[in-house]
Amino acid sequence: MTRTTDLPAVVPPRSRRTIGSRNDTRRRAWNGVAVAAAFLLVFPIYWMVNTALSENEDLFSRTPRFFPFPLSFDSFAGILADGGFWSALGMSAGVTVIVVVVAVLFGFFAAIAVSRFRFRGGGLIILLVLVVQMIPTEALFISQFRMLDGWHLLNTVGGLSLLYIGTVVPFTVWLLRGFIHGIPAELEEAAMVDGCSRFGAFLRVTLPLLGPGIVTASVFAFLQAWNEYTLALVVMTKPGNATLPLWLQTFSSELSATDWAGIMAGATLISVPVVILFLIVQGRLGAGMMAGAVKG
Repeated sequence: MTRTTDLPAVVPPRSRRTIGSRNDTRRRAWNGVAVAAAFLLVFPIYWMVNTALSENEDLFSRTPRFFPFPLSFDSFAGILADGGFWSALGMSAGVTVIVVVVAVLFGFFAAIAVSRFRFRGGGLIILLVLVVQMIPTEALFISQFRMLDGWHLLNTVGGLSLLYIGTVVPFTVWLLRGFIHGIPAELEEAAMVDGCSRFGAFLRVTLPLLGPGIVTASVFAFLQAWNEYTLALVVMTKPGNATLPLWLQTFSSELSATDWAGIMAGATLISVPVVILFLIVQGRLGAGMMAGAVKG
């Protein structure tokens, strides 16, 4: 009897070089696409800073200047010398801190309730969260204005924060619910077998694993509160109580001729906290992914 053994086909050296060259060509093509996409995303930010560092006379030239020289910091100096900028900065900072803390806290406990506990109406709550997300914000302007007016909360940090919290909490609940669902309940049960209480098991095992979700929800709440314009335009009717986006509009409309360099300088300063936040979060977003895992 003759035994037949299937041997793997030997690829000739020339074919291997051809396959390798094709892979290199494909890799270079994808790298080129990635570089082009990154350029398209970064160019508006670059042009904003470029305009802020240019003189107004240079901005109206027919020949665009991609590198402002000499650099002019007059627009930034004018923004920093404006008392309205610092007032709006304090207003936006106060509203943002309140929204991030309260929205993430409420969303965190609500997500735990609908994920870890079984009760009647739990599925309906998730459905209502989705329905609330579908309602356009503009459809609620009149009712929100009348509500805050009746509570004497117009032109206040508390009133604007209340509206932002109501906007952010539904998405925060949905987001954190997905993170909690991704953590097996058996980890908490194993910790309870080892002697932890239910709260201790959650605190030592589940909470560290929720770090990325909490950071993501906090970033979303921060961006919503820091950059929001339309609700603030309806609620903050007094010029002295404007947030940064409203202040930027007022700054541009008070001038007889539009000061594009000043507007871009203000937009650049408003973007600085967002950039700093992402630089901090970028290194810590995945830090709690495996922290607190139970070793068997």
